[in-house]
Parts: sequence; structure tokens; C-alpha cells
Amino acid sequence: MLLDTVMRMLAIGQLLLIALVIGRGRAPRPIRIATAMLLLGVCCYLTLATHLFRPTEGPFWAVVQLMAQSVPLLLWIFSHLLFERAIDRRALIAGIAVTVGCWACFFFTRYAGLDLAIAIASIQRGVSLILAGHAILIAIRERGDDLIEKRRQLRVGFVIVVGTLAFVVVALEMLFGFRTTGPEIAIPQAAAILVATTAMGVALLQSDPDLLFDPAQPEPAPAPSFSPSEHVLNRKLETAIAETIYREQGLSIGALAELLETPEHRLRSLINQRLGYRNFSAFLNHHRIGEAKALLVDPQHVDLPILTIAMDLGYSSLAPFNRAFRETVGQSPSEYRRANIVRN
Repeated sequence: MLLDTVMRMLAIGQLLLIALVIGRGRAPRPIRIATAMLLLGVCCYLTLATHLFRPTEGPFWAVVQLMAQSVPLLLWIFSHLLFERAIDRRALIAGIAVTVGCWACFFFTRYAGLDLAIAIASIQRGVSLILAGHAILIAIRERGDDLIEKRRQLRVGFVIVVGTLAFVVVALEMLFGFRTTGPEIAIPQAAAILVATTAMGVALLQSDPDLLFDPAQPEPAPAPSFSPSEHVLNRKLETAIAETIYREQGLSIGALAELLETPEHRLRSLINQRLGYRNFSAFLNHHRIGEAKALLVDPQHVDLPILTIAMDLGYSSLAPFNRAFRETVGQSPSEYRRANIVRN
């Protein structure tokens, strides 16, 4: 098992270095903390899985065990922050409760019998599979929103690589047990983790500002002038906007590029570098919220339900519309309607 131990220790060293660099970087504080905690959790897992240690007793190792078991939950939180998705508080509380609860039950009941320990571990790992799978799903669903190609590939690749590793590790543990894997499983697993952490380090240490950007920063300033081809594309885009293409539910930048008969990368460049939008969602919300504001203050639409307005503008439900409206206007749609209808 010497080779397995060496590869795991190398991976731990790389992860700690990445966590230190990211923790001291320029990304927003919540993302820096989430990244450092996620990488530290992976280090804890690797430590527990290293034959050099095999710790079982003491409060220190109990904390290490908790951090190791929290990796899927930390990845789930990280993916929400990275892709600017609102975290469902109920899901977060449930994830924390299951992770901490199973960890506590494992330590307090491990002498009560093997069957109970297996049941607790199965619950914890089942929830871990769900969390890791959802993190991967978020990365896949949101892969088209970012307008900067390099950053888009890094963000999606990072979550998918870490999520896939977490998913595979948890699945193997459920199949073979945490301490019963032989070298035919442990060595390939350690090699895969080492390769992944090396690739992760290369990407993150040279691209921290690109990958972990600050969503609170203002939109990029539009370029002063268009090239002839950009001018033609912008006219096509303006025509599509005038025809309210932004109302189409689930509209992606790929579908819009196909409609405009232009390569997707050219449309991404136009919207980001020429029009000044950080991502495709910001572009859509600009036009959707603009029309929503007009409808909300129109006396002829005073009785039109806000849910109807949201659905007509392309939102899948009321919650994302309310969130986007509040972030843009500083008020909820109902507050905005009440204030402006009364004022007029």
C-alpha cells in the first residue's frame, strides 16, 4: 500500500496549497470560504483513507471524519455559489442535519451493533450521492449561461470533476465498505484523485480571477464601437429583442445563436464584450424586468396576477422572477406595483 499512501499524500499537499492560494485570493469571501472548506474536506477524506494513519479515536479525528463526510454537502453549496444560484434553505438545513446527524450517530452507536452502523452509513452515503449528483446537474444545466468561454469551461469542469470523484468514491464505499477495499480499488482511486487534483491545481492557480469572479462587481463596460460583422449581428439581436424573443421560456444562448444564424461564440462575445453583460441570465433579466416594470405600473394591468406576468416573460415559476426583480429594482414586484400605482 506504499504507492497508494504516496499518491494520497501528494494529493493532500496539492489540495492544501490550492486552498491556501484561493483563500488569500481576490474572489468574493463566500466563494473563497466554500472553496477552501471543500478542498479541506477532500484532504480529510484522503487522510482517513491513507493506511499510514487509520485513526479511530479522539476528538481531532472525529472532526476530520465530519469534514470528510461533508464533502458532498460542501460541493453542493460551492456549486450554488459558483453558478450564482439561490440556495434552498430547507434543503441546506436538511443536508446539514443528515450529515451531522449521521456522523454523531456513527460515533455514539458504533458499539451498538454492525447492522445499525451499516444503516447509518447507508443513509449518509445515499444523501451524499444525491448532493453530489445535484451539484453535477447544476453545472451541466448552467454551462451555457456564462459568456466568457474560458471561465465557463473551468467552472463546469471543476464541479463535474470533483462531483464525479465524490460520486464514484461514495458509490464504491457503498459497494465495498470504507475499510475493506483492496489495492485493486484503492490504487486506481488514489491515482484518479491525484490526477484530478493536479489538473485542478493547474487550472485554479493560474485562473483564480477567471473562475472565481465576484458576482457583486459591476457589469463589464461595453466596447466603444462594433466591427462591421458585430454591427450586423447586433442588428439581428435587436430585431429578435423587439419581437420579444426573451419571453421564450428556457431560452439558451445556443438556441438564440441558432435563431440568429451565427456561431455561439460570436454571440457570447457580442453580449459580453460589446453590450456589457456578465452572463446570459443578466442579459435576459434586463429585458424581462424592464417589461415587467412597465406592466406593473400600467393601470390597465393592475389586476393582472404577478405570476401571470412572470410566466408570460419566460420565467418557469414565481420564485426566480421575484429574486431577479428584487436584485434589479431593490423591491419585490408587489411592492413596486403598490408604490408606483399609488404615486400615479
